[in-house]
Amino acid sequence: MPFALTGLAGVWRTAQSYGISPAGVTDALLILAAFVWLLTCVLYFSRPRDVRADLVDNIGQPFIALAAIVPMLCAYQGLEPRAHTAAVVVVDVFLVLTVLYGGWITGQWIYAPVDAPKIHPGYFLPTVAGGLIASAAATSVGQRRLGEFMFGFGVICWFVMGSIIMNRLFISPLLPPPLIPTLAIEVAPAPVASIAYFALNGGRIDTVAAFIAGYGVLIFVAQFRFLPAYLRLKFSPGFWSFGFAFATAATVTLVWINVGRPSPHFALSWLVIGLITLLIGGIALRTLVAVARGTYLPRPTPPPVTGTASPR
Repeated sequence: MPFALTGLAGVWRTAQSYGISPAGVTDALLILAAFVWLLTCVLYFSRPRDVRADLVDNIGQPFIALAAIVPMLCAYQGLEPRAHTAAVVVVDVFLVLTVLYGGWITGQWIYAPVDAPKIHPGYFLPTVAGGLIASAAATSVGQRRLGEFMFGFGVICWFVMGSIIMNRLFISPLLPPPLIPTLAIEVAPAPVASIAYFALNGGRIDTVAAFIAGYGVLIFVAQFRFLPAYLRLKFSPGFWSFGFAFATAATVTLVWINVGRPSPHFALSWLVIGLITLLIGGIALRTLVAVARGTYLPRPTPPPVTGTASPR
């Protein structure tokens, strides 16, 4: 949830930078994201048994990386304009944690057996998303060389992890229903790489930007083929997978629109902003309804009853 909120904040921040949207929306979204991140971390890390289980679980492992990624997004988008030193400290601390966890989980995948059918697009998160977001964050707080370092980290991991994930998706059966929403994460690497690259090159559209965007368009169009599977799903926490991926795509679309400036660029920009805000707002509303009804999280399976005499 906080990951998607920081992504939506990035959309509004980009719109604000082009003079399209008013100030204040970005800050409100980042404050909300930081609060939800803190609450989620407290609730999650206060249960060390669950954390240890996720660290060796092929499905849950990648998502732990979000604990280090979200603060970097909040720092460079929200803190940097107001408290540069604090932003640098936050970015550097969580960048180091991202590298450490990325290295550990890469070693874990090599050292321990990985159940191939459990590989899913969430595997992009620790090293690809982590590396590229760290690149954008470092560059934005004035550490360009570190930004270049992390850009290489993220891009090379994208090539490696992308090949592994696509191999699993191409030759194995469709992901089980709880993991189908993670197919939306396939959209994310190209726009996240674009955002990191724009931070390095000053927001210019050049050959490299077009190169990245070409692949991004392909994967975005592929999402339409997944609609039948998406529409059959019951609402679950997995729906938040759509949030950050599509928010970053919206952010990059805004850059392309406002650099190219086609004649209806203002209307096109608001169309993009409106669609992504409705999507993430709708997921948030469904989440609140599900929480109120007690149906948001799956009910734990009761342990089998043993040692009881059967009735006669």
